[in-house]
Amino acid sequence: MTGTASDVHFEMVTRRPVDLASTLSPLRRGRFDPCHRVESDGTVWRTSLLPSGAVTYRLRQRGSNTVDVRVWGSGAEEFGAFAPGLVGEHDADAAGTFEPSHPKLVDAHRRYPNLRIVRTARVLESLVPAILEQRVHTEAAYTSWRRLVGKFGTPAPGPAPDGMRVPPPADVWRRIPSWEFHAANVDPRRAQTIVACARVADRLEEIVDLDRDAAHRRLRAVPGVGAWTAAEVAQRALGDADALSVGDFHLASIVGWTLLGRAIDDDAMVEYLADLRPHRYRAIRLLEISGHARKPKFGPRTPIVDHRWH
Repeated sequence: MTGTASDVHFEMVTRRPVDLASTLSPLRRGRFDPCHRVESDGTVWRTSLLPSGAVTYRLRQRGSNTVDVRVWGSGAEEFGAFAPGLVGEHDADAAGTFEPSHPKLVDAHRRYPNLRIVRTARVLESLVPAILEQRVHTEAAYTSWRRLVGKFGTPAPGPAPDGMRVPPPADVWRRIPSWEFHAANVDPRRAQTIVACARVADRLEEIVDLDRDAAHRRLRAVPGVGAWTAAEVAQRALGDADALSVGDFHLASIVGWTLLGRAIDDDAMVEYLADLRPHRYRAIRLLEISGHARKPKFGPRTPIVDHRWH
């Protein structure tokens, strides 16, 4: 590891091959995410707020087992403790135990054997965007995220691509006034949930050191955080390869049509995927990145609701 306290450069050699782009892609909140950029060669730029301060980091795959890492900002020295989770090192051994039987999953796993489940160990940074995505169109949630981070975040340290921002800390999230959430097209229920989570952010960040069930219980103890939101956070912040997003508007139908050729509901999805434990989320990711995931369109898309006019 070389560099100054605010500019650190090192190379990571993973224990097993990793597909960096696919591993990190769930962290991106839309094409114009101010906290995540991807260059044409696959290089990923991200920002994060670590306990010791803000960072911009650049991850560039140099080989199947090698990732070049460059970090800028006051939290740069601390970043080394978070880097292994970002490249899926915690998941390397578990991934080798996944042995699906459905032909589409077998094919997806054969084509993408180096997919890993990312672990950021930063809870609020996954929790706020997940709350914004509750019961709304994904694109509307991405726009809200972009507006809020653009206004209340801070400029990314170092030579980050233009427009990149560091997400706000908890004490900023909990002080954002209701009219600012309204201006970002966030309804009062989601705004109140974000503020409630920010108020107990220190307790929520501790779940990275808890077992899976305890982590989910603590998340769901906050009003407005249900099973779907807890799973979305567990997938990204905790690196939980089994976290299934039950309650998702589309997921059960996608699983049904992709693997069974018919629509199913959440209960049937949970029952059908039971044999894939502890790899249910891994299976979903493989279906997504392989292109196998599908859901027929039977009618017009529901309109995006603009809460600013309600």
